Amino acid sequence: MSHINLTSGEIGSLWTTYMNDSMSQCILGYMINHVQDQDIFPAIKEALHISNEHVQQLEKIFEEESYAKPIGFTNNDVNIQAPSLYTDVFCLTYINHMAKFGMLSYSGYLSMSAREDMINFFSDALVKTSNLYHMTTKIALKKGVFVRAPYISVPKKTDYVDSKSYFSGYSLFNKQRPLNAIEISHLFMNIQTNLIGSKLCLSFAQTSPNKEVQEFMLRGNEISLKHMKVFSSLLLNDNVQSPISSDVCITDSTYSPFSDKLMMYHMSLLSAAGTGNYATAAAASQRSDLILDYERLSIEIARFAKKGADIMIKNNWLEQPPGTIDKVQLTKQKNN
Repeated sequence: MSHINLTSGEIGSLWTTYMNDSMSQCILGYMINHVQDQDIFPAIKEALHISNEHVQQLEKIFEEESYAKPIGFTNNDVNIQAPSLYTDVFCLTYINHMAKFGMLSYSGYLSMSAREDMINFFSDALVKTSNLYHMTTKIALKKGVFVRAPYISVPKKTDYVDSKSYFSGYSLFNKQRPLNAIEISHLFMNIQTNLIGSKLCLSFAQTSPNKEVQEFMLRGNEISLKHMKVFSSLLLNDNVQSPISSDVCITDSTYSPFSDKLMMYHMSLLSAAGTGNYATAAAASQRSDLILDYERLSIEIARFAKKGADIMIKNNWLEQPPGTIDKVQLTKQKNN
């Protein structure tokens, strides 16, 4: 049987998965070296096992396909002996959050795959990541630290939208309608993701030795806090409280466990995820003011991500994804 080449979608998915899992190896390897809570330890151990397994499988695929292995992240990007930077509950919440991100990513990669071995790889990754999400959720519920989405009354009857004002967020003549369940769920989720982003930014700012990176991370924290305030005020205006865990914390350590390259890559990853979350939320929301909020806040994230990319390029930290060959440039080189 003739060999089936990888498609561009499969090549890009494999590259991104390797970058993310090699980064996760560093972060989870550091976390497992400091966790004290024996209920949380198995979750970090399982998450680390998944990342290690993925990296090994990917390296085998790269070798078989003569695919230049990405540089990614190595032991040079982490110091597991650095003092503890995160509380155990933060580690649990972080893994739960990244498992959500992983489920979205792997489902997308799976939908872009055609070769059977690629379908099997991403299907298995999706199942294991969803199991990890279930595991971390159960542990958080057992320990009483899982933050549930706000409760609203269960509908007692069905109805149709009977006025165009339903879609209006601002009106001089009609009272703004209350948020619906779909809109509340997205506002709540984006508050939670910004909370994680805020804590990571602060932890990276207080441990990075690079002043430019420190300032970038502090700016990221400001943006996260601002966005949380916007989303929380929208909920509070409808008397919907958005609960936040009190134990998702960082310590006062200033000794960096991670390289600046890793920290900056992590922020670019979260920025991309945040932009995707806002786009999904805007598409699902039916009140025009919410759509406008998501659009303007997405622009702020994009500018922040651009600044981060500039810093990474300046310091030679931004690894280039696989791309197609510029045929015009190739022709010029041949002629020369």
